Amino acid sequence: MRTDAPRWLPDTAAGLAVLALGLLEAANRDNVTTPRTGLALVALMMACAVAMSRHAPGAALGLTWGIGVLQVVNGVDLMLVELAIAVVAFGCARWGSTATVWLSVLSIPAAALIAVVYVGLNGLGGLVEGAGFQQLVEDRYRYGDTWQIGAAVIGMSLLGVPWLAGLALRFVARARSSRVSQEHAEEEAAEAVRESEQAREIARLREEQARLARDVHDVVGHSLAVILAQAESAQYLSDLDSEKLKATMENIATSARSSLQDVRHVLTPADRAGPTSSAGLDELIAGVRASGHEVVSSEVGVVQPLPPELEVVAFRVLQEMLTNAMRHGRRDEPVFVERHWPDGGGDAGLRIEVRNVVDPAAQETPPGQGLDGMRRRLESVGGRLDVRQRATPEGETFTVTAWVPVRSGAA
Repeated sequence: MRTDAPRWLPDTAAGLAVLALGLLEAANRDNVTTPRTGLALVALMMACAVAMSRHAPGAALGLTWGIGVLQVVNGVDLMLVELAIAVVAFGCARWGSTATVWLSVLSIPAAALIAVVYVGLNGLGGLVEGAGFQQLVEDRYRYGDTWQIGAAVIGMSLLGVPWLAGLALRFVARARSSRVSQEHAEEEAAEAVRESEQAREIARLREEQARLARDVHDVVGHSLAVILAQAESAQYLSDLDSEKLKATMENIATSARSSLQDVRHVLTPADRAGPTSSAGLDELIAGVRASGHEVVSSEVGVVQPLPPELEVVAFRVLQEMLTNAMRHGRRDEPVFVERHWPDGGGDAGLRIEVRNVVDPAAQETPPGQGLDGMRRRLESVGGRLDVRQRATPEGETFTVTAWVPVRSGAA
């Protein structure tokens, strides 16, 4: 109630003002042909209609029709305070529902017609002398029945003008509301665009972070696997093999320096490319051989230059293949590396295959994310990965095959 009271306060004040004027008019009217209680009731109903014209215009319209029925049926005199019906007409057009607007506009000519007929049959009663309408009565009889047309026009004007004013303000408010809604929609659309851009930027940063993590994983994992293999081989060298021990330690130091250099390249945005295709792949194989692993390498077809992004993919994929072979393969069995370059036939990509015999003890180590990283890296450039494990006389053999496109955008 406290929330609704301020909304009704101005309308209640207007209704009380109409009620006061109506009661004052009923008390001071002379030559009243009907009981003053009837006039007071009309004043009260008119005051209620004015008070409801904003928040309940439909009810206000019904109440004004109730006043008319009361006056016609009981012969209650017309009152000057009934001119406040213009306020009801304005409220119906300004705040009423669509049905109320149509009913109010149809009520204007109907009310004017009823008022003219009522005056013609019953006269103006005490209102004539109280308002100084004697000349109006004399003019009515002077012009015969033609006065009724003028009176109807004047009555419709008294109600039609405020009704049109209310309708105009209704359209202005609706246009303003539509403009505000449009501005709000534009703001929401702009906010959605900003959020979409932020989401794309976050996705790009996350993808960059994932790619960087894969690169660091490949570089560090491969280097540590090579260093670990070299350190393990050094344990079996006797003190008399000082030259071999020295060469092994130099290889470890070289691998460590190379690893640090590769990490710097990965972390530097301007220089993240791997070594060039054929030479870089050969260097990877040579590094594994230096760690003490036997590598049987073969290359079929004509070596072709790869775009920079595909060079990086081929290098990182072979790097991870060799890392897995060293971590999970037997040291007394060779690692087979095959590279098949396309010959212009149906196979349009570079096929890299790494095969090694699985060490049963190494199988107990927890699996890493190398295979998933290779698969995502290849799929990002239109390549694919195949992993197979089968039994051979030497033991369980693990074969990883990667297809790398030789042209950017190739599927």
